Parts: sequence; C-alpha cells; structure tokens
Amino acid sequence: MIEVKELKKQFGDNEVLKGINTTFETGKVSLIIGQSGSGKTVFLKSLLNVYEPSSGTILFDGRDLTQMSREDKQQLRSEIGTVFQGSALFDSLTVEENISFPLDMFTNLTYREKKRRIIDVMGRVHLDNASRKYPSEISGGMQKRVAIARAIVNNPKYLFCDEPNSGLDPYTSNVIDDLLLEITKEYNTTTIINTHDMNSVMTIGEKIVYLRKGIKEWEGDKDNVIKAGNKNLVDFVYSSELFKELREYFLETNKTSIENIITRPDQQS
Repeated sequence: MIEVKELKKQFGDNEVLKGINTTFETGKVSLIIGQSGSGKTVFLKSLLNVYEPSSGTILFDGRDLTQMSREDKQQLRSEIGTVFQGSALFDSLTVEENISFPLDMFTNLTYREKKRRIIDVMGRVHLDNASRKYPSEISGGMQKRVAIARAIVNNPKYLFCDEPNSGLDPYTSNVIDDLLLEITKEYNTTTIINTHDMNSVMTIGEKIVYLRKGIKEWEGDKDNVIKAGNKNLVDFVYSSELFKELREYFLETNKTSIENIITRPDQQS
C-alpha cells in the first residue's frame, strides 16, 4: 500500500502539486488520469523519488519516503518495478539481457537462478521464443511485454507504469491492460498507471485518481466514473462521441457496467 498525504511539489514559483491526498491499495490497479499539464507526470515521478516533494508524506507500507536514508531508498528501489513510456529498452542488449538487468543490479543470484527467473517471467508475458532477439527485431507490443517482464523479474511489491499503451493499436493495448491486471492479482502488487487511454480507465480502473491543475479533483473506480457528477471529469473522460454515447446508454438502462458494454477486439466474432 502507498499512502500520499498533503503532497506538494513546486518548481520555483510554479506550484505543480497542491496538497494531494490518496491511497493506492495492494493487489489493485490504480490509474492516474488528467489533461496534459495537470501534474500527473510530476505526481508519478514524485512517488518514484525522481522529484523530491516540496512538502508532504509518501508512505510505502508505512515507510516514509521523504524521511528515508540513501540506503533505505536504495532498498526501496529494489522493491519497485517500472514500465517506462516507450519501453526504454537497451538497443544493444537482447531481450533476455534486458530482462536480466534488474537482477544484475539488485540481486546476488547465481547465473542459473537468474536464468530460471528470466524464463519464468518470459513465459508469463508470452515471450518464450524471443530471448535472443534484439528490440529492433520485435514489434512494439512485444517490446512492451519485454518492459513488463523486466519490471516484474525482481518480484516487486510496487509496479509503476507510465503510459504503457502509448503508440499501440487497440487490440495490443487490450492485451497489455489484461496482462497488467493479471500480474497485479498474481503477484499482489501495488500497481499505479499513468495513462491517457480511456479504454484502460473503463476496463481495468479499480481506482482512478483524476488530477486537474495540480489538485486531486475526483477519485473512484471504473463504474463510479460513469455516474460522476464532476463536470470536468465527465468532459475529459467522455470527450469522444463513442464514450459519450456509451455513457448515455448506461445512464438510460442502468443495467450493466461500461466494461461489459465495450466490445473488445479479442471478443469480436
């Protein structure tokens, strides 16, 4: 669990985060959403200790990040898996070598132990036959799966994902969403995803934090977002005509969740 209390971040005279309070639960997928400039990237980077908060508290299972020593922060870093926007794979390393990187950095495992762990996670993300390939030799969707495998190879307690669906087609985006949800349940991680993908919001958003101008303006889940009374949130989430129609249909019928209304590419006949 990650608890955020009165988190503020200021760059010079520009206050980007203005006292955010929220909790991210273990074993759940939480999404951070908001327009460009809302502060969500700064929020995510503050949780990752890329930016030091101007004030406030960030608790990782009761451990205050803002009060940690350098050694404690290094220990915490070994408990975190990160999926970067654009995957951020090393072009000169094979898939297997990319996945091995956190094990080389944070563990003293033997070669055989590392090999076993790499094989396990590659199977988990369906990359069984790609170990000797280089990033340039695989598709964008496969690159994302390599990035996820690298993020979970060290059995992290906390999983952070920055725009994991960026640049992917709808079908592959659904595959990545399903994979992240399954991994969260299987490994019981605290998963936080920074996203613009509204399909992700509607299908895997077990908790949604909506930021606007550095303020947490709304939080809830994928079902509550349909009935949200916050006009700014509704305008943001339902900016496309398709989602506007889906919301109107739901409000008229009130029979099912929007997740069941959406026809996913892998479910089409």
